Amino acid sequence: MDTTDPDIRFNDKGICNHCTDFLLIRSHHNYKGAETDQEFTELIQQIKRTGQGKKYDCVVGLSGGIDSSYAAFIAKREGLRVLGVHLDNGWNSEEAVLNIKNIARILGVDYESYVLNWEEFKEIQLAFLKASVPEADTPTDIAILSALHKVAAKYGVKHIISGGNFATEGILPKSWHYNAKDLTYFKYIHNKFGKGKIQSFPTFGFRSEMYYKFIKGIKMTYLLNFIPYNKDKAIELLINELDWKNYGGKHYESKYTGFIQSFYLVKKFNLDYRRATLSSQICVDSVTRDEALEILKTPSNIESTVEKEMEYISKKLGVSLAEFKSIIELPGHWYKEYPNDEKWLGYVYDTYRKLFKKDKLGSF
Repeated sequence: MDTTDPDIRFNDKGICNHCTDFLLIRSHHNYKGAETDQEFTELIQQIKRTGQGKKYDCVVGLSGGIDSSYAAFIAKREGLRVLGVHLDNGWNSEEAVLNIKNIARILGVDYESYVLNWEEFKEIQLAFLKASVPEADTPTDIAILSALHKVAAKYGVKHIISGGNFATEGILPKSWHYNAKDLTYFKYIHNKFGKGKIQSFPTFGFRSEMYYKFIKGIKMTYLLNFIPYNKDKAIELLINELDWKNYGGKHYESKYTGFIQSFYLVKKFNLDYRRATLSSQICVDSVTRDEALEILKTPSNIESTVEKEMEYISKKLGVSLAEFKSIIELPGHWYKEYPNDEKWLGYVYDTYRKLFKKDKLGSF
């Protein structure tokens, strides 16, 4: 990590706050062999108990990417009755679509696709692009959370299994991707820079989250934190067992997300998401710092394909290539420059964490 995170701090040994915070948190969640295996067994049993009398034990969000695919594999291996749910926002790569179909077919899991209203969704995406903030993908993040909880509630499922994990996603500066659940921020950007009213788009704010947690009893559960998760070994297994296809880069299962992280953020903010991923991997000893620095010497995008990607995305969003390029060239802004509920939400979530700490079984 470096000062492309404006809030970064370094101690007298040159170690940043992200790594020290990560290592402190992870010290409570390290894989500890037999002890963690027992906790994992208890978690699986708990999920099965809450699923008794229902069609499914859990909902698993599927993107066609590595983490969610592997989480689905682990869930099915442990005998859980899985319902796969995919948010279709119109940006799936061909490889991701094929991966999801193969997972459902080979693992023998039921699967539902939650399809967004494209005309409404693209206007929301354009609003965030015109706001010129790093959170260009927040509309998708919000919709995924909402879709997963809606489907879980429909079937009375109490556990949503996420592919999120400490090993590859433990570090991400707040300034790089502010809280997707801040609806004050979300609505301001849409009203200021967007068109039309939000009618069918599935929003998901603090109140929705508390409703699903406390009224519906739905928990987010992170299976991959209970196993010695190695992404390279996971990819090998997925290819061999599930005929999984590689889509070329982190988050390129979505053509839009891949472009945002590999080009848009680098161009507008000099912000390379690989720094956060590699820092997480350094902290769990899956890559060395020297290896990470070598990786960062290579461009985050393939220059020869950027123009094609911009042509494809601008056409799909319904704007000219020239207008799309002009949006990318706009000066960048940070979430703090727009109305938001950061202070209030910070207080609420801090209080929530103190009162309802994450249980030892890895659920919130």
